[in-house]
Amino acid sequence: MSAAHWRKAMNFTAPSRNWSGGRATAAPRPTTAAPAGPSASVLQAWRHIGLRHVFVLAAVLVYPWVVPSFFTYQIGGQALVLGLIALSLTFLAGYGGMLSLAQMTVAGIAGYIVAILGVSGTPEISLGWPWWLVVVLAVMGGTLAATFIGWLSVRTEGIYTIMITLAIGMAFFYLAQQNYAIFNGFQGFQKVVPPVVLDVDWRSAVPFYYLALFWSLVGYFFVKYLIRAPFGVALQGVRDNARRMSALGYSPVAHRVAAYAVAGLIASIGGVLLVWYNGLITPGSVGTSWMINILIVAVLGGMRHPIGPFIGAVVFVLLQNFAIDLIDRERFNLVIGLVFLVIVLFSPDGLLGWWDRLRDWTTRRLTQARTTTRGNEWRSVSVSQARPLGRP
Repeated sequence: MSAAHWRKAMNFTAPSRNWSGGRATAAPRPTTAAPAGPSASVLQAWRHIGLRHVFVLAAVLVYPWVVPSFFTYQIGGQALVLGLIALSLTFLAGYGGMLSLAQMTVAGIAGYIVAILGVSGTPEISLGWPWWLVVVLAVMGGTLAATFIGWLSVRTEGIYTIMITLAIGMAFFYLAQQNYAIFNGFQGFQKVVPPVVLDVDWRSAVPFYYLALFWSLVGYFFVKYLIRAPFGVALQGVRDNARRMSALGYSPVAHRVAAYAVAGLIASIGGVLLVWYNGLITPGSVGTSWMINILIVAVLGGMRHPIGPFIGAVVFVLLQNFAIDLIDRERFNLVIGLVFLVIVLFSPDGLLGWWDRLRDWTTRRLTQARTTTRGNEWRSVSVSQARPLGRP
């Protein structure tokens, strides 16, 4: 369905009627129409940008210059890449109602395409094509794979969707592990590094951080724009009531498959960045543990806002790097599991849910304090202005 049909359906207003008398009321006065189309969605998105967004943007831009290289690359760069992949899951689950465990598989497919078609430490398999062509083909390949996964799984719901995407992910894992002619078996590909462009080594801490930050911001604002666009509004309608949207003329299957394609595009970009960050890709990079880890990252931050996966990625990476100081490395999954369990039990909306509760509680307390202060002032003024009673 074209964008024109979307706008017509979203902007339709029934004529006003006076049901008590059975006659139509007077037509409302003409008002200045709001701009429609992509420009309206962009303007609406810009209206939601406040002081906190400017502060966060300034903080992430200055971050590499005030912390050591370890925090820039291992914490900042990794969190941005994982957050970008988890953003694709947040878009699917939060706005499309489809929980997929194959987003890490899509990212792994894009990463393997980079290693196979580009340059790696296994020249007998890698083809050594130009990096720009390899990146384009990797993103296209991951997006096509995600579209195919969506085409298979959108006709199911709930646990069946989860099982289908998990089965596809496990199938790709065993294919990569057992195939040596193309995927080099369990060894995978080593020394898959980003190219040197404009005399900049993008594997260095600061350049890679800004590269990951750029694509993370692109993914974030793209999702923010898309959820307010006609396609995003229709997708959320399909999530809430697919039968009603179908009766209105929308195709739930087409919207869901398109959502998988969009999520695959985001995950593919994250997969390219992830293979450059690690400098390698193996079947372990697309195994069950990492499929679950992406789900944990998305749930930790919260699936109701595009910033949630990045918050969850920061928490996950911090626990991954510093939990071994308090507990053995083998017990890391136990720590992550406990944190995940606490979040699910006490805050279904993730860390953003706790933040909203704290903000609402603070607002209520301030409102109550302001109301009490005004009441006391009113009573004091009333008493001071009251006339004393005269004697009889």
